[in-house]
Amino acid sequence: MKFFIIGQREIVLAFRLIGVEGIVADKRETVLDAFNRVTGKGGVANVPSEELPRVLILTEEAASQIEDEEIEWQKTGKFPLIVEVPGLNGHLKGKKSLSDSIKEAIGVQV
Repeated sequence: MKFFIIGQREIVLAFRLIGVEGIVADKRETVLDAFNRVTGKGGVANVPSEELPRVLILTEEAASQIEDEEIEWQKTGKFPLIVEVPGLNGHLKGKKSLSDSIKEAIGVQV
């Protein structure tokens, strides 16, 4: 399964150490451009769908800059699936951890 990460420099470099490709993006325009390329939107129609990643990892900082676009993409139900991870400074204020979301959804502490 192919993964791809968009986010802060240090996080992207850490993921590259384990073989995950990524783009360093800290401004909205850069994040949105990378998001559109990875999802096959924005004039990248000649990229075969099997070459697109199946899982897109966004740092919470990157995701907060393209929140509306991310929600619209998730509504389509297409790949890549989007996973948000905390940045260097931990979770953003108001964001739930994955464990908290699972506990809320099914009532089981993970």
